[in-house]
Amino acid sequence: MKKTLFALALIAGIGCSSLQAKNAGWVDLFDGKTLTGWTNPYDWGESTVVDGEIHLVANKKFFLCTEKTYSNFIFEAEIKMPEGTANSGFMFRCHVEPNKVYGYQAEVDTSDRAWSGGLYEEGRRAWLNPTKPNDSPSGDAFRRKTKGSFKRHDWNKYKIQAEGSRLRIWVNGDLCTDYTDDVDAAGYIGIQHHGEVGQIYRFRNIRIKEL
Repeated sequence: MKKTLFALALIAGIGCSSLQAKNAGWVDLFDGKTLTGWTNPYDWGESTVVDGEIHLVANKKFFLCTEKTYSNFIFEAEIKMPEGTANSGFMFRCHVEPNKVYGYQAEVDTSDRAWSGGLYEEGRRAWLNPTKPNDSPSGDAFRRKTKGSFKRHDWNKYKIQAEGSRLRIWVNGDLCTDYTDDVDAAGYIGIQHHGEVGQIYRFRNIRIKEL
């Protein structure tokens, strides 16, 4: 009996150590209760915490942004889009000014274009990966590569890894973008409401590991 108990305790200890190692270095950007560490640089837009989620409501586009900047990191978050017309994204290494946010964005696209996981540059060069028009060889190849990654009516987990000039975006574990660009080396993290009146954009499990 003692040997059995010892073996069980050893297994439990190993499991606990493995979990601790897996979570080492991760920092929650959202505590599930408050918006501590976040700021709205716009004169419009409402951000609330409901049942462990951040809910964004607005009648025109805005971004809720971190108060801290980040350079090299792995970022993870989950998003659930409202029904109907909706579009969103995760800003990273972005710039924040009064009533203006611009920079890299991991796309959340609910339209038939299906470019979720693409790399967009808000407020500057627009689409980096894939490239316009929607039916371009780049756009068609992106759709073939990422088909089925984004779940329109469910929670979607995004992962962004920025290391130097290499920018990667995963959607639900599928690598959608692997792009090289050196315009911005550091900046803020942001979550987007696209501006559809009455629509609620939901976010949860937001965390980051600096590299």
